[in-house]
Amino acid sequence: VFANLGAAFGTAKAGVGLASMGVMNPSLVMRNVLPVVMAGILGIYGLIVGAILNGRILPPSGGTPAYSLFEGYAHLGSGLACGLSALAAGLAIGIAGDAGVRAIGQIRDETNRGQMFTGMILVLIFGEALSLYGLIVSLVMSQKDAPGACV
Repeated sequence: VFANLGAAFGTAKAGVGLASMGVMNPSLVMRNVLPVVMAGILGIYGLIVGAILNGRILPPSGGTPAYSLFEGYAHLGSGLACGLSALAAGLAIGIAGDAGVRAIGQIRDETNRGQMFTGMILVLIFGEALSLYGLIVSLVMSQKDAPGACV
């Protein structure tokens, strides 16, 4: 849920900036669609973690629970790590993408526009990296197992 909130906010915020920039300089719309795409990717991270965690949940067998409290809390932490980092990344990508594409639309010189585009891309990459860190932590946490602990 949190990953999709981040993706939705980032997409909406960057999309508003893109539309505003498109009014001033329509020829740059396709070039500056990258923040919207990068924000949309954040939701996929949540989908990946959700699918992995769903495959690790086992039903009780023979009256004993096969899914321990330890695994449950590890999976909760795993989902929160991925979701909240994607939410933060969506905020960063949306705000930086909005400001970046608006600024690029106002620059008339192609050389300066290219430099601004490069700077915006770097900021967006570092914002996306926040979510990747959460995804990696989430994948590590989801694979932890402690048989017999907290049954």
